[in-house]
Amino acid sequence: MDINQPKQEHLLALKVMRLTKPTLFTNIPVTCEDRDLPGDLFSTLMKDDPSTVKGAEILMLGEMLTLPQNFGNIFLGETFSSYISVHNDSNQVVKDIQVKADLQTSSQRLNLSASTAVVAELKQDSCIDDVIHHEVKEIGTHILVCAVSYTTQTGEKMYFRKFFKFQVLKPLDVKTKFYNAETDEVFLEAQIQNITTSPMYMEKVSLEPSMMYNVTELNTVVRNGDGSSTFGTKSYLQPMDTRQYLYCLKPKPEFAEKAGVIKGVTVIGKLDIVWKTNLGERGRLQTSQLQRMAPGYGDVRLSIETIPDTVSLEEPFDITCKITNCSSERTMDLVLEMCNTNAIHWCGVSGRQLGKLHPSSSLHLTLAVLSSVQGLQSVSGLRLTDTFLKRTYEYDDIAQVCVVSSNVPA
Repeated sequence: MDINQPKQEHLLALKVMRLTKPTLFTNIPVTCEDRDLPGDLFSTLMKDDPSTVKGAEILMLGEMLTLPQNFGNIFLGETFSSYISVHNDSNQVVKDIQVKADLQTSSQRLNLSASTAVVAELKQDSCIDDVIHHEVKEIGTHILVCAVSYTTQTGEKMYFRKFFKFQVLKPLDVKTKFYNAETDEVFLEAQIQNITTSPMYMEKVSLEPSMMYNVTELNTVVRNGDGSSTFGTKSYLQPMDTRQYLYCLKPKPEFAEKAGVIKGVTVIGKLDIVWKTNLGERGRLQTSQLQRMAPGYGDVRLSIETIPDTVSLEEPFDITCKITNCSSERTMDLVLEMCNTNAIHWCGVSGRQLGKLHPSSSLHLTLAVLSSVQGLQSVSGLRLTDTFLKRTYEYDDIAQVCVVSSNVPA
């Protein structure tokens, strides 16, 4: 949209054109059967049409390219490029010409001119050309302000501006979900939807973790030693289509044992998304730092380190627990009690003294248990008591195990 000042007679003319990739020319083929009245007229016309593909005239796509007919849409993450030309339409020499291009957004004003140097003179029918580029990082209204100042032969200083208003649209809708595992692992699900009107080629979708985590992408399937994308070989995202990407974050070894530190970490990292559209035009978006709700472990955390997936009915099996003092300043003296449920029966002595556990430290414990009921059973019934504060912590549904008949191999 051109919102310019009232017209004034100037010796120079300013022209601004957005630079975008061309599009493939399309035509609408018109055909009929040979026995119809036109006969082979339409077929002959399409063969003589220079825009059609020889031997495949009925295809809508031709061999020619079409230059942009309008300003078009600009999306967040794309690079805005524009050609600026100042032409001397008069019959006299103009002096001290300066061309300046600024981009006004809702939050800032940016200078896009490659050079603001003053041109000594501009003869008639000559021009000053400039190409500007800017990676769009804000959505909403943008105004390209082009200003030209010069001096006439009589010494009169002249100045004029032109304004070009355009909207920057949002190309992708990104939603994230966090899942906190029983261990310190965090799973991130990212849902990415193409909300433009044209297909996208998804070149890269990656997660850049924060300094405390290592990340593993879970978007490939390994078959016969070769990994292939879960989305297939054609990584295209059609308009309004959505893809789900999954990532697993694990604490780095130097932070894994610091329970108090990992417990309070909310910043996970940021997504880096790169795509291509019409004829390879690239766009890139990087989210802000993704934050999760820190899990509430309380003062003492009990997690399962190892447990079998399937066990036999009424046969003992071992599980390994990790008990962590999440307090940063208080030592605990712990006692372990094991309470049986309808299906789960603990083997061993209840009321074991585990001893003192210092702040942010952990201990590993192997326990034996058996199930008297078949099916998927939840492991419950562990109690930890801090004898210093006389406080008891209950742990139920800490894991699940599939119990099968003894006649079925576990």
